[in-house]
Amino acid sequence: MSNAEHLANVMVQAFIDAVERGVDLVPVVADSTSTAKIAPFIKQFPGRLVNVGIAEQSMVGTAAGLALGGKVAVTCNAAPFLISRANEQIKVDVCYNNTNVKLFGLNAGASYGPLASTHHSIDDIAIMRGFGNIQIFAPSSPRECRQVIDYAIGYQGPVYIRLDGKALPELHEESYRFVPGAVVTLREGGNVALVATGSTVHEIVDAAALLADSGIQATVVSVPSIRPCDTKALLSALQGCKAVITVEEHNVNGGLGSLVAEVLAEAGEGAVLRRLGIPDGEYAAAADRGWLRQYHGFDAQAIATLAREIL
Repeated sequence: MSNAEHLANVMVQAFIDAVERGVDLVPVVADSTSTAKIAPFIKQFPGRLVNVGIAEQSMVGTAAGLALGGKVAVTCNAAPFLISRANEQIKVDVCYNNTNVKLFGLNAGASYGPLASTHHSIDDIAIMRGFGNIQIFAPSSPRECRQVIDYAIGYQGPVYIRLDGKALPELHEESYRFVPGAVVTLREGGNVALVATGSTVHEIVDAAALLADSGIQATVVSVPSIRPCDTKALLSALQGCKAVITVEEHNVNGGLGSLVAEVLAEAGEGAVLRRLGIPDGEYAAAADRGWLRQYHGFDAQAIATLAREIL
């Protein structure tokens, strides 16, 4: 479809448009102006951005205070530092107190590649699923990203949006409309269901094309909305397939794979399930992302190979 676009650029444009239409939106960063690609916003609205310095806990606490003062507060920094450094402030100041803060986890998953485990965020979905009151989204394309952000800005309450750190091509037609909770079936198959969230949706789209070449029809399901999630619709999309493979740039525990496992188990469905991502008890390899996905067995080729083996 269209050319690839970095999701942080989509985010910043959504912020600019929101302020222009009268939303009292204030971005809060932790010396992360370059990570957030927020320069165009600062140029247009000097004095509207709050930079607390390298102090993630202060960033989240400040955002909660701004929200209590009636602002729409958005935090923008690298996902690993947001989730790990400000964990208690997210839990208490934002989630428990149900403040109107939108948390953007930038460069999530293993976007930082060779910078290794300090910079990888492979536990963020699991941690956020453990907190109450917060909605959790992971868009897979620029169009979906923009719609998720526009929804989040208008929603009253805490939201976590997991954004990939690389430019992503468009997956959705212009007619696409993001709906909180909805699961998105991108391809109908019947032999095997491939389920992914965020940037790994591109891997399952490619894997399905590889499988089709060898006569295997895959159902391709994108889950941009982790919470809320229409689990009945998710179950319905998976039913009838002999096997289900989940794919995420996250630990296989606590994220999408766990969500799908819970849905299948609670419904008493007997499908074969394989969860792909960073394996149980491991850290992501310190490497370029393409190599990393191949190494951990969740690039398109590995997904297709596993599907053939299972079937």
